[in-house]
Amino acid sequence: MKVRLLTVSHKQPAWVAAGTEDYRRRLPREWGFAIVEVKPEPRTAGADRQKVQAAEAARLRAAVPKGACLVALDERGEAWTTQQFAQRLQRWQQEGRDLAFLAGGADGLDPDLLAAAPVRLSLSALTLPHGLVRVLLVEQLYRAATLLAGHPYHRG
Repeated sequence: MKVRLLTVSHKQPAWVAAGTEDYRRRLPREWGFAIVEVKPEPRTAGADRQKVQAAEAARLRAAVPKGACLVALDERGEAWTTQQFAQRLQRWQQEGRDLAFLAGGADGLDPDLLAAAPVRLSLSALTLPHGLVRVLLVEQLYRAATLLAGHPYHRG
């Protein structure tokens, strides 16, 4: 199973890179975790939100690995416990599914792209900045991996 975070974003601050890298290094090597940044659509005066989202969605779709299961990160998605997240990851791994987590731009994910994702996951009911989403997702991937391996990191 290969795991990707596809994100519409600019370069992130050093603390985001450091936190993300710290947890990325700890992930199972066979997951081949990577972050793929796609360029945000320029936000000009009078820019139509739907057109911006559609342009960003096209870039995200182009970056999705062939056959990957789309997991849209959306505050209105399903809220899972860490145990549920670990179980879902285990199932995808057993199915040999590659994963593509999708994080939208400033205007969120395009409605058509959200509809195309079989899974919508909420990391929080709050709206989170991209940097925090990166660190939070990678930490939860690591926590789930340790849970599945019987490692004591998770003490939930």
